Amino acid sequence: MNKRRSFIVGIKSTKLSAKEKSFLKRYKPWGVILFTRNIKNIDQTLKLTTSIRKLFKDKKYPILIDQEGGKVNRLKNIISFDNLTSEFFGKKYVKNVDEFKFYYKLFIDKTSYLLKSLGININTSPVLDLRIKGASNIIGNRSFSNNPKIVSKIGDYCINYFHQNGIGTVIKHIPGHGLAKVDSHHFTPMVNKKLSYLTKKDFLPFKNKKTFFAMTAHIIFTQIDKENCVTHSKKFIKLIRNKIGFKDILISDDLSMKSLKGNLKENTIKTFSAGCNLALHCNGNLNEMKIVGNNSPLINPFLIKKTSQFYKILS
Repeated sequence: MNKRRSFIVGIKSTKLSAKEKSFLKRYKPWGVILFTRNIKNIDQTLKLTTSIRKLFKDKKYPILIDQEGGKVNRLKNIISFDNLTSEFFGKKYVKNVDEFKFYYKLFIDKTSYLLKSLGININTSPVLDLRIKGASNIIGNRSFSNNPKIVSKIGDYCINYFHQNGIGTVIKHIPGHGLAKVDSHHFTPMVNKKLSYLTKKDFLPFKNKKTFFAMTAHIIFTQIDKENCVTHSKKFIKLIRNKIGFKDILISDDLSMKSLKGNLKENTIKTFSAGCNLALHCNGNLNEMKIVGNNSPLINPFLIKKTSQFYKILS
């Protein structure tokens, strides 16, 4: 494990190309993330994930997916989860907690069963961003609620239920994407709220979460760091570690998103110098993947230790 590099990559299609195999063998990324483009059916996807793990000789090698339900459903070629949004479960929670727990556990148990059938062991869920009126719809019904305490509580259920099924979770987008008025896939969101407000609202759902992974937001909080988005801000990573109290593995959001203004080499270097543990690159562009790989350090003792702890939950 200690020869791997501190980044996660996507791949282009439903099976590894010869060039991708060569890349994975040479650069040894910490993990691979799958998208709809990689998933045609169950048999094909399991063959794909098995072929990735064979390259690393590691049956627990991290393979991730964004499988939230609702509009973020990477499994849509296999099954529809269109109506099962986070908003749907948030409303269930408010109406009847016991009924919510029954339905939500069933949803996560079945999602976990499907992920394990595909060879996937980390889901980049739950979204702990607040639903804010007037904000960009990039979060929208991906949020459980506009109430931080409700979001926090449902987040705990989500993490616990997935862990019971041997699936890792990634809380996102730490420290909160809800106030963003633009989509960070295309623009740089700027949030001008004071720390005292953010601590009580947007940051609150991320506190005391028993998950191994968190994904950073590509957002500039101008009252805390005028120059850098969270992913590239030493001040903010320190705040995440100390004030929010997240002590485990910090993954950047996708470095190919347009919210980051530098070139890919600069953005990769800044991700690590700010204090993120893993750089994420999703689009499967091999030339870009090489830039990220060449500028990602070998995994350090902290990452080795935390990865080993994560492996223990995998059944």
